[in-house]
This record gives sequence, C-alpha cells and structure tokens, in this order.
Amino acid sequence: MIIKNHFTSVDDVADLTALLAEVTLEKRKKSSMNLFRHKTVGLLFLNPSLRTRFSTIKAAQNLGAQTISVNMGQGGWALETSDGVVMDGGKPEHIKEAAGVLSAYLDVLAVRSFPELKDRDADYADEFINQLRKYATIPVLSMESATLHPLQSLTDLFTIQERWKKSQKPKVVLTWAPHIKPLPQSVPNSFAQWMNKADVDFHITHPEGFELAEKFVGNANIEYNQQKALENADFVYVKNWSSYQKYGVIGKGLDDWMISQNSLKKAPNANVMHCLPVRRNVVIADDVLDSKQSIVIEQAANRVPAAQAVLKLLLEGSHQ
Repeated sequence: MIIKNHFTSVDDVADLTALLAEVTLEKRKKSSMNLFRHKTVGLLFLNPSLRTRFSTIKAAQNLGAQTISVNMGQGGWALETSDGVVMDGGKPEHIKEAAGVLSAYLDVLAVRSFPELKDRDADYADEFINQLRKYATIPVLSMESATLHPLQSLTDLFTIQERWKKSQKPKVVLTWAPHIKPLPQSVPNSFAQWMNKADVDFHITHPEGFELAEKFVGNANIEYNQQKALENADFVYVKNWSSYQKYGVIGKGLDDWMISQNSLKKAPNANVMHCLPVRRNVVIADDVLDSKQSIVIEQAANRVPAAQAVLKLLLEGSHQ
C-alpha cells in the first residue's frame, strides 16, 4: 500500500518513496488513456482555482477517467457540515446525504475549501474535508483544505527531488513574504509537514509573530533573520501567510521581506519556488521571477504527474 483510503495530508501516505516513484513514472509515460475509462472523478470547488483545477482534470483525463467539476454555491447546494443541528437556516442539504449520494455516482471525490481566517479553532478543525472523509464511501482527495494542501506539497517535494542531483541533503528554506491581504497557512503548513518527512535540511524564516502551528513546523530550523536563513540555500520556497497567533492578521511595514536578487546575494544558486499565483514586486520581484533561478513554471507543470499518480493509486483501490 502506498496511499491509504484518502489523500488529505502526508499522513495518508504509507510509503513516501514509492509515491514519489509513482510520480516519476506518470511523468515519463504521460498518459494511460484506457486505464480508468469507466471511472469518474468529481471535483467540488468552494473557492477559486486555476492550477489545481486544470492539473487535476488533466491528470484524470490522462488516466482515461471522466470528470465532473462543480463550483459549490453556483452549481450545488450550500452544505451543512455540523452534526446534530436543526437545519432551519440557509443551508438546505447536509454533508452526510451529499457524501452518500456522491459516493454512489463517483469513484473519487476531490474537494477544495479555504479557511475564513476569523475563528482559528473552527478553521483548524477542517470540518468540511473531515466530514467528507467520515461520510463518503469512496476516496476523498484534498485539492486544498483550511489547513493543508497535500497535492501542492507532493508536487513541491517531487520538484526538489527531480532537480537535486548531489549526494548531500539540499538546504530548503521556506520564507515568509509580504502580501496585501490575509492568506491561509495551508500551503506553508503542508510544505513544512512534507519537508519533515523528506531527506532535506529544512529551515523556516519569517518575522516574529508569524510562527506556524508547532505540529506542522516539526523539526524545522526557525530563523527570524531572513538573510541568515537564506545563506547557501539550494531551494527557496517563497510564500505569504497571515498570523496563526493573531489569527488572520497580515504584516505591515515588512516590505523588505520580498524576495529579490538583493535578497539572494548569499544564495546565488538557489532555485526559487512559489505555488502561484504570485503578486509580482510584492511577494517576489521581477528580477527573480524572470531569472533562471525561478522554477515556478516547472513546479506548476509538475502538478499534473503528481495528481496523476495520486488519482491512479486512489482509483485502483476505489469501490467497484
């Protein structure tokens, strides 16, 4: 077994090395158009998506599976996720029935949801994805939840592994960067979680007050001085996140945390990564994004074989 019943975090991966090998295999062969031609993958989006939507649909099609994509709120009923409630409000359907019905129609259910960044306890309960796991009788695939983005992190780790050809561990630095609005901690949480499972020298750098939840930070080396952290970095993963402690608060007066060529003077050979979309000259400067150090397009392209490997493994084990 490589993946357990669902794919919502690295904890659902039974054999990480084997999973990465599957991604390599799927990238090399590109497609297996007749493998799952009688299978259907459903995609529920509660939030906007470009790379995740296109890459997951493309991956399913490469495997021969059909896809049905719905934007909840436009193409589906608003779902109640709490158990034991009196449903006399604005949500006409409970997730229990929705999960049961979708399980009858589909072979894998992929879902994307974001946090509201108002109530940390509510967001970190990750109720939507966890209730689907509880009530669905088919595999649930997270295309990002309130706390994690495992498809992105698998892609990130695969990209690092594919790029790194030396025998020693690569130095991987996750650096906070400025933004104009509050963003979730999902991507950095997930990246940290996966890097802690990988054979890398992992560092996180951010201003004070932007510490991530300890359970995701794991054994990472924490450094508040960005320049010190970036020294001799092999991979620099740039990402903004709002405060976990002062939940949802964005940083002000921290524009010097933007990644530019000046930031990378002590890491001239670093590969610069970002999950995209990225605000140019706010998060990363043009002189980095348009340089040979930027591997963001290569990273995004790897979303297809990563999703393809996960879907293949889930479809192979899904209900008949």
